[in-house]
Amino acid sequence: MLLEAKNISLGFGESLVIKDLSFKVEKGKVISILGPNGSGKSTVLKGLAKTQTFYMGSVYLDGKNIQLINSKKLARQLAMLIQSPQAPSDLTVRELVEYGRFPHQEWWSGRSEDDKKLVEWALEQTGLALLADRPVETLSGGERQRAWIAMVMAQNPQVLLLDEPTTYLDIAHQLEILNLVTELNATQKVTVVMVLHDINHAARYSDYMAVLNKGELYSFGTPQQVLTTTMLREVFGVNGGIWANEEGQPQCTIYGLVQSKDNLMSRER
Repeated sequence: MLLEAKNISLGFGESLVIKDLSFKVEKGKVISILGPNGSGKSTVLKGLAKTQTFYMGSVYLDGKNIQLINSKKLARQLAMLIQSPQAPSDLTVRELVEYGRFPHQEWWSGRSEDDKKLVEWALEQTGLALLADRPVETLSGGERQRAWIAMVMAQNPQVLLLDEPTTYLDIAHQLEILNLVTELNATQKVTVVMVLHDINHAARYSDYMAVLNKGELYSFGTPQQVLTTTMLREVFGVNGGIWANEEGQPQCTIYGLVQSKDNLMSRER
């Protein structure tokens, strides 16, 4: 098992957000984390990246406790792209992507030929080679997100963690990013764990889905196992129907709320 969370509890100060959560991530798979607002999705991702306070439990990468791996060495194996990252206004696309090579460089050495090759490879893979000298701030939303993905791909990680990579993008650019992520997974065998809001996108693009509710793991399994009308009611508070698309993947249609808005807000708290 490439990545494993064992009985982890995470939080901020005295506030417990994730309670006794365990799941395993197989090498080369795509896993989506879903759940209502405030359920702890981003907190789990930060725990996997060792950037969140652990109250108990451990995360293992290739059988090693990540708490015992120094941050630079961990960054050579695992890369995380946070939600809505910001770049300095004058930074070019190529300069941004070059940041991905920092974990592999020593302070006394400059960029190696391998560094340069990996940067160019990442630009090509994300369709940004012709935009490499453009300032990041001049790119469209979809292009900018591809630039950030190019940066973490230049890091050459085994595991890629993505926190809501389609946020603020229109539907075409959402599909563009998700197609890119799954293509990189298929061709480069990168294991992907991503937080998504769209249930149908998660079911279409993932091998496995993890559903959180009130800081706990409600279900984990294939899209066929996880996406049920019961889950929609109990976790998201909505009535819906499940159907299979042309590729046999489950998709849902939402009909309406199970209960009033006031009761739904109370359930989330």
